[in-house]
Amino acid sequence: MESSADRGLTNRIGPVEINWPRAIGYYGGLGLAVGFGMIEPPFGLFIAAVPLFKMLNRPKASRPVRLLSQIMDGASQPVGGDGDPAIKLVTGTGTGMSIVREARQLADRVSAARASSTDGRRARRVSTDPSGA
Repeated sequence: MESSADRGLTNRIGPVEINWPRAIGYYGGLGLAVGFGMIEPPFGLFIAAVPLFKMLNRPKASRPVRLLSQIMDGASQPVGGDGDPAIKLVTGTGTGMSIVREARQLADRVSAARASSTDGRRARRVSTDPSGA
C-alpha cells in the first residue's frame, strides 16, 4: 500500500504496484553494472528477474509455480533478494482500479475537455460574427 511519503512516486496498475524511483535505480544500476562489465549478463538477468520470481509466490498460484518461485527466491538471497521490492503484487483494499478502467476514465476526461474547448470556440465565433449567421 502506498504511504503518504510515496504519494506520486508509486503507481498501481491492476494488481501490480511500481515504486518508480526504486525501480529505475534498481534496473538502471543493474544495466550500468552489466554495461561496464562489472557483472556478466546472465547474472544480471537473474538479478533483474528476482522481483518477478517474488511475484509468482502467491496463494492462488499452482503448486509448481509456487515451488519454483520459492526456490528462485531462496537462490536470490545471496544477491540481496530479501530487500523491499521495487515492483510487487498488491492485494486487499485500495482503489483496485484496473488498467482498462483507468484508461477509460482518462479517455473520458480528455474527450470532455476537448468537447468543452470546442464548444467555447463555437460560442465565440457566433458572438463575434457581425452578420448574425
